[in-house]
Amino acid sequence: MGRYIDDILQPGERVLYSTNAHWIFFLPAIIGWIVAGVFLVISGMVPAGASVLICLSLAAISAIAALYKTVTAWFHRWTTETDVTNFRVVHKTGFVQRQTFEMSVDKVESVDVNQSILGRILNYGDVTVSGVGEGGKTLDTIASPLAFRNAITARPAGT
Repeated sequence: MGRYIDDILQPGERVLYSTNAHWIFFLPAIIGWIVAGVFLVISGMVPAGASVLICLSLAAISAIAALYKTVTAWFHRWTTETDVTNFRVVHKTGFVQRQTFEMSVDKVESVDVNQSILGRILNYGDVTVSGVGEGGKTLDTIASPLAFRNAITARPAGT
């Protein structure tokens, strides 16, 4: 399966910038794997009996939850594309049920970036693209939001 943007490029259109959902989507999975590991370590430190069984059960439950979160975060990143071409801004999510947002760069009125403190440290944030007479769309938790904004707003001469 190829990238969505490659399937919809028009003649003379070229991709200027691509980004994706930030890896922070994996944070719940990472925490789940750490919790599972902690319960596994604790099970080796407690005396044999019911305590070990409880710790191993909690480790298994945490590992199953972490595996679920890992798969859903990976699938979200795999099915989300955000691109800027010389003609438009394109954002696609979904696999079976696809949602797309496209706006001509000529119609972009403003691009707002919202970043938390952690977002500034780890370089992710929400970007709201507003269009002239078209409303807008907020793209949640994308990687490198300032570079994405600059790709939209900085128009090289002759473009």
